[in-house]
Amino acid sequence: MKQEGTNRAGQTVSTGTGKGRLLIFSAPSGSGKSTIVQYLMREHPEFNLKFSISATSRPPRGTEQNGVEYFFLSPDEFRQKIEAGEFLEYEEVYQDRFYGTLKCQVEQQLDAGQNVVFDVDVKGGCNIKQYYGERAMSIFIQPPSVDELRCRLVHRATDDAQQIECRLAKAEQELSYAPCFDKILVNDDLEVAKAEAVSLLQEFLGR
Repeated sequence: MKQEGTNRAGQTVSTGTGKGRLLIFSAPSGSGKSTIVQYLMREHPEFNLKFSISATSRPPRGTEQNGVEYFFLSPDEFRQKIEAGEFLEYEEVYQDRFYGTLKCQVEQQLDAGQNVVFDVDVKGGCNIKQYYGERAMSIFIQPPSVDELRCRLVHRATDDAQQIECRLAKAEQELSYAPCFDKILVNDDLEVAKAEAVSLLQEFLGR
């Protein structure tokens, strides 16, 4: 049975007592994806959004706990799960350092009625969408131009010139995946992009 709630604009959206749905966000670095996702999760509790809990082969840091921030696996355990087909998507960032999304964890969250959010690279986003089909909506956050993306990365001041050029080269490759996504959201004006994201989720979750 579908449960409904009311958002701040007085519109009705599904909060889902049955199985949840999946929201996939991908974008080149510097496009504002994380800002938009964090806004949706913080300001719109009626959407019942929860991040998927990823698995990693790196050791815990600080106060991180298994099953809270990540599922911590050894490299051998991670490879065994890859061989068994237990991941929706995964990536070996460098030797023996894996990150991935376990199918069983996503299913548990969906069964609990959560709408599961993925903040993933373009290939991971396409894989998750292909696996879940109509239960998932994939959104590509696109900068207005590569030149604007360059300005944002420079202004952010977290990378040196060489790293910025690497990010831009990767961004041009990632932009070619945009047509593979259900929706393309151009982040030219952040407030406008936030409002458009809210509308997309209202439509998808309200079906």
